[in-house]
Amino acid sequence: MPLIQHIFAATDLSGASLHAVDRGFALAAATGARYTLMHALGFDAAEPLRNLLGEQADDVTRRALAHQREALAAVARDPAHHHGVQATLLVEPGLPTTVVPAHVASTGADLAVMGARGEGLLRRLVVGSTASRLLRKSPCPVLVVKTPCQGPYRRVLVPVDFSPGSALAIGLARELAPQADLVLLHVFGAPFEGMLQYAGVSPDIVHQYRIEARERALQQLRALADEQGLGPDNCTVLAEHGDTVALITREQERLGCDLIAMGKHGTHVTAELLLGSITKRVLTEGDADVLVVVDKRGPGQTAP
Repeated sequence: MPLIQHIFAATDLSGASLHAVDRGFALAAATGARYTLMHALGFDAAEPLRNLLGEQADDVTRRALAHQREALAAVARDPAHHHGVQATLLVEPGLPTTVVPAHVASTGADLAVMGARGEGLLRRLVVGSTASRLLRKSPCPVLVVKTPCQGPYRRVLVPVDFSPGSALAIGLARELAPQADLVLLHVFGAPFEGMLQYAGVSPDIVHQYRIEARERALQQLRALADEQGLGPDNCTVLAEHGDTVALITREQERLGCDLIAMGKHGTHVTAELLLGSITKRVLTEGDADVLVVVDKRGPGQTAP
C-alpha cells in the first residue's frame, strides 16, 4: 500500500507560498493521492472583530471567506498549477497556527505541505509559530517547500543516524521521488577522540582512529542501503566528521540536492513530537526543500 494517499497543503495565497501549492499538485499527480488545499484568513469574528464591528462582523467574515474561497478556487482551476488534479478546497477564518495543524490531523493526511515563506502571519513560516506548531504536532510528515516546483525532485539527501526514522525517511523519499538519486549521509564522531587528544596521544594515531570510525560508518550505510533495496546506480553513501548541520548544508549544495529528507522522533511522555535542534537549523539554514518525517514510536521501539 502506498505511504502517501492524501496530501494536505496550506497557503496564504502569496506568490512564495504558491510554490508549496504547486509542489503538492505535482506530488498528487505523481502518486495518485487525494489533494486538499487550505487557506486560513487569519482572523476570527468571535472576539476582536465583533468588538470592532458589532453586528457587521458576521457579514464581513462571510464576504471575506467568499472572496478568499474564489481566489483559492482560481488557483486550483489554473492548469499552470493543478497538473490535472482536482483538489478539495478549505477556507477558514481562523488563525493558521490553530486551524492548519487541526485540519491536518482531522483530515487524516499522509503528507502536509507548507511554503517556506509567506506574507502577513505566514511571513516567517520556517521559524515562525505556524510551522513550529505544525512540525511539533503533525501526525504525518511535513514537506517545507523553499523553491519553485520545476519538475520531480532529482537528488535527495537523507541524513542518517541509524534510528528507525532513517529508514522511514528513505522509504518516503523513494515514494515521493522515485526517479531521484539518493545520498545517504552520516555525520560521525569518533568516541573518546577528545579524551585521546587531551591525553596527548599522537595526532597520527587520532587520525587513524577517525579513519577507522569512518569505515565503520560506511559499512553501516552500505548495509542500510542494501536493506532498502538501493544500489550504487541510484544511491551514494557518505560518512563525514564534523559539524552536522554545516556538513548537511554543504553536501546538499555541493551535490545539487533539491530535497533533504530527515526525521523527528516521538516521545512516550507527551503527545507532541520533538523537533530536534539539527532539524530546526537545517530548516532555517538550508536552501533546499525539507521533508521532516515523523517517527511516532517511543524510545526503544522498533519498526513494525
